[in-house]
Amino acid sequence: MPRPRIEVTRLGKAYGPVAALTDVSLTAAPGAVLGVLGHNGAGKTTLIDILATRALPTSGTARVCGYDVTRSGHQVRRHIGLTSQYACVDEAVSGRANLVLLARLLGATRKQARDRADELLTAFGLTDAADRKAGTYSGGMRRRLDLAASLVGRPDVLFLDEPSTGLDPVSRAGLWALVAGLVADGTTVVLTTQYLEEADKLADEVVVLAGGHVVAAGTPTALKAGIGQRAAAVRLADERAVRHALGVLAYAGIRATPDPVEPILRVALAEPGHVTAVVRALDAAGPDIVDFTVTEPTLDDVYLALHHASKS
Repeated sequence: MPRPRIEVTRLGKAYGPVAALTDVSLTAAPGAVLGVLGHNGAGKTTLIDILATRALPTSGTARVCGYDVTRSGHQVRRHIGLTSQYACVDEAVSGRANLVLLARLLGATRKQARDRADELLTAFGLTDAADRKAGTYSGGMRRRLDLAASLVGRPDVLFLDEPSTGLDPVSRAGLWALVAGLVADGTTVVLTTQYLEEADKLADEVVVLAGGHVVAAGTPTALKAGIGQRAAAVRLADERAVRHALGVLAYAGIRATPDPVEPILRVALAEPGHVTAVVRALDAAGPDIVDFTVTEPTLDDVYLALHHASKS
């Protein structure tokens, strides 16, 4: 079994009396996406900063591609790419020049640097603006250029700290496709995001941070099954039908919650057989049922449940 690209054991980081991270442990395998979720201030960026050697841990250990981030930072940096929350490009030169310069600094020949720059400019839809100064780019274009810059060196591990910030839906979908391609080629991706749909779509494993602690970890499917809950949404013709259906369900021992705005009842489905029980009970509600939908739990449900639990 291949060694994990990232190995974090009981990692801690304190700024004076404030603990940003406490006893964080996690791993990420080659060719996998690790999603790191958490509210603002949960410790996501601090974790990325330590793994990318931009900050030193107070306690614990962290290894990237087999190298200790504290003792062998220069070796770690040879294997990683990083996109932080805010675009970091040289606005005084063109987009192409930004990428060519980075490639040259990483040891590429002039031709290799130009070829790699053209490849990335095409991948991120920046070819038409390649020779314009980056300072004239829109926020979304600067973000895409920043993402391209993090890939110049073909890193083994790519850290994406809220990469979708500033991207429109089309660019975000393009980013997702690019990440999928990188992972297929064996790159390990660590993704922090506020878009739970992004983590659900891309991540093989998810770690949820709250107050600097790991409060949950697992695959998106396992987290949703363990914390989220399936539910039935029953749309009825009007408020009279809602009241009638509430009574019918209550008589069958089924608790339903009415929507405060629309004529909809919601029923939590704790077990697979509950769907059948709800449908049978609603047979007595007559023809006033307009729609019946069963929804699966999402990472939004998981995140909200964990966030509320961490506050209590």
